[in-house]
Amino acid sequence: MAQLSAAEKAKYERDGYVVPQWRLPKARVDTMRAALDQLIADNPGIRPEKLVSAHLEEGKNSEGVKGSMAFLDLARDPDLVELVSGVIGEDVILWGCQVFCKPGGDGLETPFHQDGHYWPIRPLANCTVWVALDASTRENGCLRVIPGSQRDKKLLSHLREDRQDLVLTQRISDPAFREEDAVDIELEPGQMSLHDIYMIHGANVNRSPKRRAGVAIRYMPGTSVFERDLMATSDASGYKVDFSSRPLWLLRGQDRTGRNDFKTGHGS
Repeated sequence: MAQLSAAEKAKYERDGYVVPQWRLPKARVDTMRAALDQLIADNPGIRPEKLVSAHLEEGKNSEGVKGSMAFLDLARDPDLVELVSGVIGEDVILWGCQVFCKPGGDGLETPFHQDGHYWPIRPLANCTVWVALDASTRENGCLRVIPGSQRDKKLLSHLREDRQDLVLTQRISDPAFREEDAVDIELEPGQMSLHDIYMIHGANVNRSPKRRAGVAIRYMPGTSVFERDLMATSDASGYKVDFSSRPLWLLRGQDRTGRNDFKTGHGS
């Protein structure tokens, strides 16, 4: 069973991210790579960096993506839930899963940003698990983070850039931000990183010939509410999201608020 060590929990608390020792078995990585290839083939009109709600399978979801049950199965995997519970507590709610696949040669830049600007979670609390399906390196645009940027639990100022060559349209503009403080998170297939909702992070353009694909899975604690009406639909990220119909799954523990809606988006 996967489990964060005391040292890994301390690193997450201190730096806002951690790369656990535990990783997906090779057979599971192979399964997910095949699912990714099918996902891309099923969504020919969508940039592979913008495959939002990849875990929602029934036809095209309200965000325009035809998803795959394989990604939902991964997001609900008991080992991942165990890792997440080590940093957000025993009440774990799944609410999102997005594929970020940067093709070799023209994979888009992800500007440095904080996730809390994009999501209707109140109070803001979330752990993102970023699972590498390909090798993720400096050369092909791996995730980059600013260690410790989550500690004050504040959202810093961002500016919007309406450009087609970006994965996301908001870029941090706070004068305190220093890109030279960024750390590259290089991962082998099956490795993963966990990061906090306030963590400043981004990724460079992929100009290498090698694809860089990962799955970002979003989990919030049962002490927060997914406020659908706060951002029912939004294009603030540079592509459409529909939080009004986004399903939630209570994977462990309980909803401490009693206000989360676990029926919407699950069908009849």
